[in-house]
Amino acid sequence: MMLKKQLVICIKIKGGWMVMKTPEILKKIDIPRQKLYYLEQKGYIKPQKTVIGEKSFREYSNEDVKKVECIWQYLKKGFKYRVAHEKALEELSGVQIAFVKNLPLKAESKKENA
Repeated sequence: MMLKKQLVICIKIKGGWMVMKTPEILKKIDIPRQKLYYLEQKGYIKPQKTVIGEKSFREYSNEDVKKVECIWQYLKKGFKYRVAHEKALEELSGVQIAFVKNLPLKAESKKENA
């Protein structure tokens, strides 16, 4: 009988935020490790570092994961790192603005309920 290895991506919740470690984000986004570390080196992402015993681990927030996904899409299209980062920030802030625009204002929601 052969045992199959299964890769299980464990996502833990830390203080209400999704946290992923390096192997998990590499698998999810399919980005090379060197490129992920380069994004960190340039300051485009800032993962938290956790020390357990003598080992140090990077923990990526949900925001980091979204940013890496977006930057990686632009890098694959041939954009330079700086431009990919700028475009990703524009796209991500555009998503947030669109979300906020769709929320009803307090005054409007009170009128609708009256």
